Amino acid sequence: MRALISVSDKSGIVELAKELVSLGIEIISTGGTYKMLKGADIPAVEVSELTGFPECLDGRVKTLHPVVHAGLLAIRSNPSHMKQLADLNIEPIDLVIVNLYPFKATILKDGVTRAEAIENIDIGGPTMLRSAAKNYQDVAVVVDPKDYEKVLSELKEYKEVTLDTKLYLMHKVFMHTSAYDALIAEYLKKERNDTSLPDTLTMTFEKVQDMRYGENPHQSAAFYGEIGKRKGSIRDAVQLNGKDLSFNNINDTNGALELLKEFKEPTVVACKHGNPCGVGSADNINDAWTKAFAADKVSIFGGIVVLNREVTLQIAKEMNDIFLEVVVAPSYEEEALKLLQTKKNVRVLQLADIDKPHDENAYDLKKVNGGLIVQTIDSKLLEEKDLKVVTDRAPSEKEMEDLLFAWRVVKFVKSNGIALAKDKQTVGIGPGQVNRVWATKQAIEHAAELINPDATKGAVLASDAFFPFDDCVEAAHQAGITAIIQPGGSIRDADSIKKCNEYGIAMVFTGMRHFKH
Repeated sequence: MRALISVSDKSGIVELAKELVSLGIEIISTGGTYKMLKGADIPAVEVSELTGFPECLDGRVKTLHPVVHAGLLAIRSNPSHMKQLADLNIEPIDLVIVNLYPFKATILKDGVTRAEAIENIDIGGPTMLRSAAKNYQDVAVVVDPKDYEKVLSELKEYKEVTLDTKLYLMHKVFMHTSAYDALIAEYLKKERNDTSLPDTLTMTFEKVQDMRYGENPHQSAAFYGEIGKRKGSIRDAVQLNGKDLSFNNINDTNGALELLKEFKEPTVVACKHGNPCGVGSADNINDAWTKAFAADKVSIFGGIVVLNREVTLQIAKEMNDIFLEVVVAPSYEEEALKLLQTKKNVRVLQLADIDKPHDENAYDLKKVNGGLIVQTIDSKLLEEKDLKVVTDRAPSEKEMEDLLFAWRVVKFVKSNGIALAKDKQTVGIGPGQVNRVWATKQAIEHAAELINPDATKGAVLASDAFFPFDDCVEAAHQAGITAIIQPGGSIRDADSIKKCNEYGIAMVFTGMRHFKH
């Protein structure tokens, strides 16, 4: 039996090679791996000696040779194949242990050049892996050091690697090489500043963790992370307390963080089931927390809270009086963290780059039965040039401040979505209704129920899409709302404008909608 070993990740390779030699397996090797084995007094044959052709082009060509690939691809049960090997004086290769040039590690380095990245695209390695994997019934191919022990144990027990294990290793090879190629393609797309949606889409992600279950206990789930240097996402958060994050924790926390990134001033976002339930901005984080908590003291129970400033002891004390699933902040006062850690089930996360903006060219992916729908992320808020006052009365400075605050919030409310705000605090949110006036009435009713009956007097209203009728304006007037921001674009805009003028409500069109499904 012969084994070909050529690895970039050399962890455990000397120990493995010693075991293989003890089992009577001849070793063929290349380059740095060969030198390491020889340095450890492990007998090995260099590939160039096998092929009769020297390594060349600075090592770019080593194993790309018929002696290697015929030895890998010959089907042992095919007499014609075996006769050709004999006629060509080529011996079969039965075990391949290969891992690839560190392309990922290279592109993650600071200041890496395109030339350096491209030089770390492996050619011979994937070719050997694919050849060996194609002939899996005769060749065992190992790409992951975690599988060394499994292969060794079977060689010791059965004198060969079992067919089931070979099939498992084959599958692992093609998952590995497809991810490797996808990473190269994604890197080159960014290098070219290509923002188009390609004809074929292949992406690769790395498993961060398995989860106990998905949205519901009967669903299996795992968290996969993007490969790259993007910061400010939940993947980069350091967990300081609590149980592992669940599927719903990650999904809901991501939504809360996306909303938080819209704000530069001290802001707190409370979220429940993917919808904001309380948002507050202020001159300091303590006051922002007070506003967000007061906006909906009921729904915040069991919710997610994210902050873009350090958590103070005062905030931690008030948080500890309620049950929260997740708290995320850029930092924590020492005593605040100690206090939060007294509750073992609260997941406390630290995210240093919590305010880092989105990658505007990132994809938003949604799996549907039979396919995938893909779009660029909704990275814009509005275009100031398109902002248009359409009523006789323009908003006051304070109203405009609250309108823009509410517009940031409603962008992340499930459609049909309505957000009411006053003094940079949400006072009512109506998410996910099939009728826009229902969403408006729900937001108004919640404000009266959860804050006080006068909470909407002097408030402003933001709608994620246009008003199809003037009934939302009528409901707003009855609640004492004084200004409205919405995209405009309905064939009946004139009805809503007329109704606003009748009631003295200021209305602004953004020219941009923010559906969220």
